Amino acid sequence: MIKLKTLVVAVAIATTNACSLIPEYLRPQAPVPETFPNADAKAASSATQLSDIPWQDYFADAQLREVIGLALNNNRDLRVAALNIEKARALYRVQRADMFPRIGITGTETAQRLPGDLTSSGDATTTHQYSATVGFSAYELDFFGRIRSLNAQALEQYLGTEEAKRSAQISLVAEVANVWLILAADKERLALALSTFETRQKSYELIRRTFEVGVGSALDVRQAETLMESARADVARYIAQEAKDANALALIVGTTVSADLLPAILSDSVSAITEVPAGVPSEVLTRRPDVLQAERALRAANANIGAARAAFFPSITLTAGAGVASDSLGGLFSGGGGTWSFIPQIKLPIFEAGRLTANLEATKVQREINVAQYEKAIQTAFREVADAFAEKSTLAERLDARRKLVEATKVSFTLSEARYKSGIDSYLGLLDSQRALYLSQLDLIEIRLIESANRVALYKVLGGGWN
Repeated sequence: MIKLKTLVVAVAIATTNACSLIPEYLRPQAPVPETFPNADAKAASSATQLSDIPWQDYFADAQLREVIGLALNNNRDLRVAALNIEKARALYRVQRADMFPRIGITGTETAQRLPGDLTSSGDATTTHQYSATVGFSAYELDFFGRIRSLNAQALEQYLGTEEAKRSAQISLVAEVANVWLILAADKERLALALSTFETRQKSYELIRRTFEVGVGSALDVRQAETLMESARADVARYIAQEAKDANALALIVGTTVSADLLPAILSDSVSAITEVPAGVPSEVLTRRPDVLQAERALRAANANIGAARAAFFPSITLTAGAGVASDSLGGLFSGGGGTWSFIPQIKLPIFEAGRLTANLEATKVQREINVAQYEKAIQTAFREVADAFAEKSTLAERLDARRKLVEATKVSFTLSEARYKSGIDSYLGLLDSQRALYLSQLDLIEIRLIESANRVALYKVLGGGWN
């Protein structure tokens, strides 16, 4: 047993001192500009920290934060991502176990009967042999780093699944926020449609009574009725859309969302961050989990080259054991029955018909594929951030223009109504003013939704803060 322990220690030392044939890893240069369009150097340092802000601090609405928390606990896609991490961790531990000898205890019995014509005495005999050994079988000495290269590959794949989960979490937070905001916007659209319908219904009743007493015209009645029925159709459409939004929110959250957590109106302060500067260095993209996942895949491909290179060198495997043997079970552990075996084996590839060379070439090509995928991930991330900032740069002006347009159409409607009642203009002018006011109010809700969604997009595309 002492000899076996000494051998194991020697094997461990030899493995520790083994060389590695993994190529030196160099992160590819990001194929994007150093800063995003309209960069502001003074704001860059503060913007870089945006990706460090946890989502709990980024989103201001307490109801939204609670809904996001429900989704993180119940969403099935996120649960699959977490289970994939557990699977990858287990596979990594399986691969890592190959770095160490697998020691086991074996007990055997061999019974054999020989007929009389095969024995010297002429009588049939039955023999028994018992043995008990402890040792390891076919343990590969990793002199050239093949096992450690495969272990490094498995580790990078495992870490890649962790980045995939982080990416799924950030995407889920953003998706919940967007669906929640769309529901809030449709609630406002429904409220506006209901208010508009009530106003138009009163106007229609008034014009109809005026026509019945012989003052108004049939054309005015039909125009008022057209406007009223259009508003009624919008009410029905937004009722259905609100229900569909609630269903979509329940699906993505993974459970029923109580009514007290649903938004009443579209908030103009979905984000606690009042201003996000545009001068973000593109270096922050390398911190996005989807980019990190692509880099982990690249590192795994790089490690796999080391394993393919090591296959060209001799492989040494050891099988060793020590124990006791006896022809009777009772004498198995009595003195003098000790046995041991030591079977080293070396394999040197001589002719593989190009298999090893082709395998090495395949691993190198796979690394180049992963380089391209990593660079594409950075380019995609750069475009997403640049698009978010491009939209953000005009949102304040668009919001201000829409608000002023609503105010202008309100004044126009008031004047048109006064001119119609005074008999100066026909009902057609009032009809156009009513329609313009309604459409401008809908447009204002839409641009407010776009502005809130842009804040959510900035959280997502900059890598999202995570605890």
